[in-house]
Amino acid sequence: MPVFDGWCNHVDAPVGDHFLRVMTGQPAHLNAGIQATATTVPGHYASEEHVARALRRLGKLASAALIEEKLPTTNAIRSGDLGEIYATEWIDAYSGYRAPIKRLRWKDHRNMAMRGEDVIGIFQDPQSLRLRFLKTEAKSRAALTAQVLSDARAGLDKDGGLPSPHALSFISARLLELNELPIADAIDDALWKHGIPLASVRHLLFTFSGNAPDALLTAALQAYPGEADQWGVGLRVEGHGAFIGAIYDQVIANANNA
Repeated sequence: MPVFDGWCNHVDAPVGDHFLRVMTGQPAHLNAGIQATATTVPGHYASEEHVARALRRLGKLASAALIEEKLPTTNAIRSGDLGEIYATEWIDAYSGYRAPIKRLRWKDHRNMAMRGEDVIGIFQDPQSLRLRFLKTEAKSRAALTAQVLSDARAGLDKDGGLPSPHALSFISARLLELNELPIADAIDDALWKHGIPLASVRHLLFTFSGNAPDALLTAALQAYPGEADQWGVGLRVEGHGAFIGAIYDQVIANANNA
């Protein structure tokens, strides 16, 4: 079940040739959002197989410690990570693309942000086996501003608007480790054999904020002068900081009560 079900509503609107969706957490149902998100978060930091193996071999306390040691402790990193988690979950549930890895599993340190594109969604054409890409920048702020969206736009426009070779090589390497060979090979083919035309790339600007993102995302989409298709998706939750804190508290409580 998508993590947004049961506590968010959404409104879709065209912005010129682009697409805008605004999701709003319903105040009466935010506890359901906390519970659903807390169930989803651990898998973004450690594989289910890793946690289950630790539980079998080492017991509940050790498996809980494994999860807790991977969770960020600073408010800023928790906020940024959760924005990326929500973007990944939205892509997998609603976009038609697949986010093939959960990138946060490979963080250098739990209180450091990862570099590079936040998320890259991939769709493989079943006939040609060629790939289409959803290059994504995720921003999480208690108070979203035009400058934050300008920074996100700069990230999307890097490398001529294409996914960076470094980011795609990272995904390919992780997929090889996970024995997902066909999609890893398709990424390598796109990088080193076929090339990636801009027509095969769409941009997603994903925001998670305490204030309404409607007008800001609309302006950002309207101002885009380039040729890549654009999507804007904003998730608004009042009490943004307290909501994030409650989610991570619940993740820790769930791990200790497993």
